[in-house]
Amino acid sequence: MMHQPPSTRVCSHCDGFPVVHITTGATNPDGQRRTLPATCPTCKGNGTRALPTALVRAGK
Repeated sequence: MMHQPPSTRVCSHCDGFPVVHITTGATNPDGQRRTLPATCPTCKGNGTRALPTALVRAGK
C-alpha cells in the first residue's frame, strides 16, 4: 500500500486552532469571565486549508 499525502493541511495562520475565546475582563453574576469567540478569517473556523489542486501554466 502506497502512502498518499493528505488532501488538506493545517492552516498556516491559526496553526490548527481556528476558534479562540478572548476575555473581556468583565465577569458574570456567578463569577465566570465573559469571553468573545474569535474565528480565523483565513480558514473560516475549519483549522485546515485545501492543498492547491495544480499549478496553472500560462503563456506559450
